[in-house]
Amino acid sequence: QVQLVESGGGLVQAGGSLRLSCAASGRTFTSYVMGWFRQAPGKEREFVAAIRWSGGSTYYSDSVKGRFTLSRDNAKNTVYLQMNSLKPEDTAVYYCASRRGSYLYTGETEYDYWGQGTQVTVSS
Repeated sequence: QVQLVESGGGLVQAGGSLRLSCAASGRTFTSYVMGWFRQAPGKEREFVAAIRWSGGSTYYSDSVKGRFTLSRDNAKNTVYLQMNSLKPEDTAVYYCASRRGSYLYTGETEYDYWGQGTQVTVSS
């Protein structure tokens, strides 16, 4: 049973930084892709970024490219989303998700496993 647990959310001022973590368990994730999505109040869930566990290739949405960075720690089975230069429009519940494979999918229906989400609030 795959389990994903996000942490690291909180309240930060515009221009600040946060690092989200997604701790994964239940599988060997070397052949998995990990994605991050977010959902703001009244909006649909949207893709943020994805990383291929093996090799570390990444892909980012245009809205976060250059500000957010994905990384992973194989020993801890944890993926990190470093978020810099945060803006009020980044306010959302952030979810990590995973699926087997190597393609960096951006659609939420492509992912099989989801965490419970962590709230990020950016004040202006």
